[in-house]
Amino acid sequence: MVPEIDIERIRRWAATRVPVGLQDKIRIEVAVSERAITILECHPPWKPEVGPEWSRMQVARLRFTKKRNEWSLYWSDRNSDFHVYDLLGPSSDIADLITEIEADPTCIFWG
Repeated sequence: MVPEIDIERIRRWAATRVPVGLQDKIRIEVAVSERAITILECHPPWKPEVGPEWSRMQVARLRFTKKRNEWSLYWSDRNSDFHVYDLLGPSSDIADLITEIEADPTCIFWG
C-alpha cells in the first residue's frame, strides 16, 4: 500500500504546479492505486463537439515497493506505456523523484 504521507506530498506538489489564473486551461492531477501514484497533465476540451471531459496525459508514475520501502520512477511514452526512468535509481524519499520530475533534464516528462 502506498504511504498516505507520500500521497499527500505529491498532491500538495501537484497543486502548486499551475498558477491559479491558469487552472481553467491546464491542471495537474494525481491518480492513486494500491502500489503507484500517476501524475497527469489535463486540458479542457479544445472544441465543444468533443464533450465536456478534460483530456488526460500521463506524465509520470511513481511505484512503491513496500518490501524495500522505496519508490521507482517511470515515464510514459506516446502510447501511454510506462518505462523505467533509468537516470535516477529507486529512493526511499519520494522528494527525490519529485525533484527529478520537476527538473526534467531529458524533457521526457513535460516535453
